[in-house]
Amino acid sequence: MKQGIHPDYREVVFQDEDAGFAFLTRSTIKTSETISWEDGKDYPLVKLEISSASHPFFTGKQKLVDSTGRVERFKQRYGSTSTRQESKQEASSQEEE
Repeated sequence: MKQGIHPDYREVVFQDEDAGFAFLTRSTIKTSETISWEDGKDYPLVKLEISSASHPFFTGKQKLVDSTGRVERFKQRYGSTSTRQESKQEASSQEEE
C-alpha cells in the first residue's frame, strides 16, 4: 500500500440525535467533534438525522413529512390526466359538430 495517499481509516461514533442511538464503527469521515464512548476512550463523533432506530421503515411508525400540497400544485400547474382527457374529448366533440 502506498503511503500518504489513503484517507485516515479510524474508529468513529455515529449518533442519532432524535432516537438517542449511537454505534461505533470504522470510517474515513472527517469531523471536529468528539465523544467519550462506553470504553472510556474519546472518538470522533458524527451526528445523524436518521438511523435504523428512527427510520419509519425499521420502526414501523410513519412520520409525516411536510409534502402536502405538492401533488395538488402539480395538478394545478399541469392538470391531472383525467381533466386533460376530458378536455380532449370536449375539443374533439366540438370539432365533429
